[in-house]
Amino acid sequence: MLSDPQFHAPHFHDGPDSLPPVPGAYVLLIALDRDLTVCLPGKPETVLAPGRYLYCGSARGPGGLRARVGRHFRRAKTERWHIDRLTGAGRMLGAWTVPGGHECALVAALSGLPVPLPGFGSSDCRHCASHLLGWPDGAPLPLPFPLPGAVSGRF
Repeated sequence: MLSDPQFHAPHFHDGPDSLPPVPGAYVLLIALDRDLTVCLPGKPETVLAPGRYLYCGSARGPGGLRARVGRHFRRAKTERWHIDRLTGAGRMLGAWTVPGGHECALVAALSGLPVPLPGFGSSDCRHCASHLLGWPDGAPLPLPFPLPGAVSGRF
């Protein structure tokens, strides 16, 4: 997916101002500083431990990536999707956007990372166990995504 010429190169954003208003996929980088209890419909409560998490999503509606990812950067919002619980409790460290990309392809490319909560963000997906992945300390990001040196120390 990432080498396909129809897709644009991933770009890292540490805030909402530079997000493109086009359809595509994204990977959110979120830090949890304390335990977070999450309960998905029909599943037992699960505690997400402090650490870094990656969430893969898509933005196909009006405003594209700017509207969807910009919403995730806001702390105050109505909980509409599973990820809203995590972005409200954690810290959004940034997001990679892939104009024209697909969230399931991003999840597949990140398949070497652990799945902390099966079904998270993927209740309508037939292919992915979860759209939420853990990014353990010291583990390299298993994608050729740019990570600006000025912000890499925060991760």
